[in-house]
Amino acid sequence: MTDFDYDLFVIGGGSGGVRAARIASGYGARVALAEDYRVGGTCVIRGCVPKKLLVYASRFPDEFVDAGGFGWDVAPASFDWAKLIAAKDREIDRLEQAYATNLERAKVEIFRARAEIDGPNTIRLSDGRRVTAGKILIATGGRPFVPDFPGREHVVTSNEVFDLADLPNRVVVIGGGYIAVEFAGIFNGLGATTVQLYRGDQILRGFDREIAATLQADMIARGVDIRTCTDVASVEKTPDGLRLTTTAGDVIETDLVMAATGRVPNVAGLGLEALGVATMPNGAIVVDEHSRTCVPGVFAVGDVTDRVSLTPVAIREGHAFADTEFGGKDVVVDHALIPTAVFSTPELGTVGLTQEDACEQYPHVDVYRAKFRPMRNTLSGRDERVLMKILVDAETDKVLGVHLLGPDSGEFAQLVGIVIGMGGTKADFDRTMAVHPTATEELVTMRTPSEQLRRD
Repeated sequence: MTDFDYDLFVIGGGSGGVRAARIASGYGARVALAEDYRVGGTCVIRGCVPKKLLVYASRFPDEFVDAGGFGWDVAPASFDWAKLIAAKDREIDRLEQAYATNLERAKVEIFRARAEIDGPNTIRLSDGRRVTAGKILIATGGRPFVPDFPGREHVVTSNEVFDLADLPNRVVVIGGGYIAVEFAGIFNGLGATTVQLYRGDQILRGFDREIAATLQADMIARGVDIRTCTDVASVEKTPDGLRLTTTAGDVIETDLVMAATGRVPNVAGLGLEALGVATMPNGAIVVDEHSRTCVPGVFAVGDVTDRVSLTPVAIREGHAFADTEFGGKDVVVDHALIPTAVFSTPELGTVGLTQEDACEQYPHVDVYRAKFRPMRNTLSGRDERVLMKILVDAETDKVLGVHLLGPDSGEFAQLVGIVIGMGGTKADFDRTMAVHPTATEELVTMRTPSEQLRRD
């Protein structure tokens, strides 16, 4: 590999690419990385991190209202969107610099340019330079997808929404997945009149249906106008904002339309077709369990492969690639039992099988369910309840899935993921001492199944 300029060239400076570059360099490889936007990728710059900051901001009105039940008078409260965005920008700038500094400390050379694969082991940069590498890793992530409808040029996506000059008074969010649900909650929490359109019959397709249905009802109770089984037909600009017409014929006057209708692999202009790299119909790069493409020396990790599009998965895949290719190890990423969270309000955390999948895969499933008003809400007067579910294989006692809806559910899912990943049983939960008084003590005190689902 000494005949090349680098042992590894990474295209994309997001979480997966950065991790792969740093680990490979730690094994002694000569590594370079190209990023044409900002180091840190979608998650850090215009995804998970700034989104979570906006989620925090949107929840403060609850705090102010609930404080009254505990003797506090915090009225009047006011909100400054520009101040929030400026604070968010400072934090993102800090994180980007930290990512770049960590790469430099790891002796990874950074090219602030777009990269295209220009033949075997060759990369052409947008500044005109050409370099060679023994191995090339594609980690370019995904980009927002906007459906084709009249007026699509008037909508924003998760790329632009973090830089709005002002908080809109009226918002329509299109979609029913993570991003749509989270931003509907953000805008609603910050005081905007919020409509969410989803073509399916229930938001969060693929999640446990009971948990998703409960969240949908809670969001509606909080004031989000969720309209299912409908979609956008057109958007037109008016003197007062935007006019959206739905496929059901409804007309919605609004100030902002946000399309959160999914993401697609970011593969345009990489030179994959000329190189012969196999892709799926949506553009995703086809890889094997070691992230190898069909072209020797070319690899891909993260959202660009469309395996599981989550930042921690991209990081794990990038690390495994570097361990295998430069560390002399044989590391395969297990994409099963991935804990995840939706930072909705209320928050959703989940790991393992849904009830629907559990019943399809196992003939005897016991469902343990607890729905209760958390202690904090007793004095605040808030009526919102926590929902917790444990799904168990009745024949082996193995816990198949845990689903949580309520405050800090994402934090809880991370810890429960360890237990389920170790093959934990319901008996393991039962013999664990409860921490009292907490909401999660319910996970270890549910003794009797709420449902016993059986099929022959």
